[in-house]
Amino acid sequence: MSELLPLFPLPNVVLFPNVFLPLHIFEPRYRAMTADALASDRVIGMVLLRPGWESDYEGQPPVYPIGGSGVITHVERLPDGRYNLVLRGLDRFRIVREDRELSYRRAVVESMPEQRPGPDDRRAVRELRAKIESILVHRGGAGDAKIPRSMSDEDLVNALSQYLELEPLEKQALLEQPSLRMRAASLVELLEMKLLIAKTPGLSNVAH
Repeated sequence: MSELLPLFPLPNVVLFPNVFLPLHIFEPRYRAMTADALASDRVIGMVLLRPGWESDYEGQPPVYPIGGSGVITHVERLPDGRYNLVLRGLDRFRIVREDRELSYRRAVVESMPEQRPGPDDRRAVRELRAKIESILVHRGGAGDAKIPRSMSDEDLVNALSQYLELEPLEKQALLEQPSLRMRAASLVELLEMKLLIAKTPGLSNVAH
């Protein structure tokens, strides 16, 4: 990762490690960001905009300090200068300070490697994975698709955290969990709550 990480803030996207994210780049400042990244290490940092971003989107509205970096694995440059990209998540980072010299945002960041799991953690994550799969079956939809047994626990938890229909702030909270075990446990709690709300008429109004 270069000293200054390009930041791509969006209101509804959170990038998890080793998960793929398609992006369509059309704003001039982010076209410049993409061109610079392609000429460098191809790494971009995805960060979530804080609520209220609408009033200052063209400027530099506040973002959550923890984001996910990703490397550009596929790129298509369109004739009018737009890009279609695919990012693969690398790791989490925390913004230390922002640099505002260019048209797009960059930051000095510190890497946030996930806590290395011990034997107890791996057993707990395997049990949590079974709970997640059971919940998805009861919910239907995503549970109907067979999850490959060869898919690692880490990849499964991160992929579901990104791809399931969760609120952006829920995904941000999952990203900020310091370990796979804690992220899996939080994902189980979220899914159980949503399943309960779906089964209980009127509870959704109370929950909000």
